[in-house]
Amino acid sequence: MNKDTTNHVKDGVEPRTLFKPQLFSKKEVQTIRTTNVHLKRKDDYMKKVIDRASSRGFFNHGWLKTYHTFSFANYYNPERIHFGALRVLNDDSVAPTRGFDTHPHKNMEVISIPLKGYLRHGDSVQNTKTITPGDIQVMSTGSGIYHSEFNGSETEQLEFLQIWIFPRVENTKPEYNNFDIRPLLKQNELALILSPDGKTPASIKQDAWFSMGTFDTDKTIEYRMHQEGNGVYIFVLEGEITVAEERLSKRDGIGIWDTNQFEIHITKGTQLLLMEVPM
Repeated sequence: MNKDTTNHVKDGVEPRTLFKPQLFSKKEVQTIRTTNVHLKRKDDYMKKVIDRASSRGFFNHGWLKTYHTFSFANYYNPERIHFGALRVLNDDSVAPTRGFDTHPHKNMEVISIPLKGYLRHGDSVQNTKTITPGDIQVMSTGSGIYHSEFNGSETEQLEFLQIWIFPRVENTKPEYNNFDIRPLLKQNELALILSPDGKTPASIKQDAWFSMGTFDTDKTIEYRMHQEGNGVYIFVLEGEITVAEERLSKRDGIGIWDTNQFEIHITKGTQLLLMEVPM
């Protein structure tokens, strides 16, 4: 889906309040997803859903180029609302000095992962921070918080992922943290970077585990679920993989559930993000 929505943007600042983030209640989202049975292959020992990079919602605002894996803002696909507790996976590229002006969030766990450049954050509880690749930013928005996100560079493009997870509990006190995950990122190892129990640098108010890694060609990864009933959404940042009898390339995604473990084979040097969430 290609659509230029530049007329919705004013002065190079994206008011995310125009982008209605939660089109449905949590209950409604869950109902919609579970009724999409045509996405599941009954003869598989595991369930899977595939989201090709080319099938994502795309909007070009000039200063902002954004891809939406799941329904978000002006992109609506009733078959692509969420994956379990994973509600939003946005892949953004922001021009120098531009960004998202102050906007509200409520009752959502928001994770920002810079892939290139400088991501500058500010919020209503007096946090100000610029992070770069190797850092992650986590907000538990709870009862409500206002924040802004800008490209902190005057010359370099900013590329980052913004991920929203439904929380386990709502209306909590808002929290903001950023974490340096560089010591965990080792070639050909899948690093656990976020968990619910404080055993990783980052944690959120949900039974979710995030892992990242960069791998050479012909490596094989075995992934085991951390919690029964969870599913894993795999997002291919770079390279190519084979998983669940499917070949995936750069920016493809696949959700896997109803299994305790699976293997990922690296067919071309790759960087991966795995997000394990309740289904």
